Amino acid sequence: MIKNAKFYISVADSSKLPALNIPEIAVAGKSNVGKSSFINFITNNGKLARTSGEPGRTRLINYFTVNGGEFALVDLPGYGYARVAREEKAKWGKMIEGYLSASVNLKNVFVLVDVRHTPTEDDKLLLNYLNHYNIPFTVIATKADKLSRMQLLKRRQEIASEIGVGRENVYIVSSLKKTGKEEIFERISQILS
Repeated sequence: MIKNAKFYISVADSSKLPALNIPEIAVAGKSNVGKSSFINFITNNGKLARTSGEPGRTRLINYFTVNGGEFALVDLPGYGYARVAREEKAKWGKMIEGYLSASVNLKNVFVLVDVRHTPTEDDKLLLNYLNHYNIPFTVIATKADKLSRMQLLKRRQEIASEIGVGRENVYIVSSLKKTGKEEIFERISQILS
């Protein structure tokens, strides 16, 4: 599905989004949920998106073109990181909202949540925003390697109930154990068709 991907551009201001004229799938989630690891995992390129043990490292909107321009993955800044100045948080929020409202090529938002935890108020705020503006989204629960198979089944149902979607609408992945990629590829095919 994804043969190659490369970095295209970073944007610090959502009023200056590039005109790529290809479908875009945004990747959103709270700080340290594993957005960069997820992008590297599905593109099979461990160095594509910069990962960090320190939350809140992605401070720009980063574009990656996939399969020579078939579509773009757009890595949005993480939200909800406590040890960041309020002004910086507000700036990231404005940047995310600016992208979501201005991108004419946005087809879907992959909303990443940590499978071990209940979706946060910030996660719910984003999902409510997407619902309100009829922006299609896909919920992806990361860090599946941290739980047993039985715990994953239980958590999938709990997350689905918590955010009001069907259980089958919560995708489970582990970038570490390399699980869930085929389901994500299938979802990308549905989004692009």
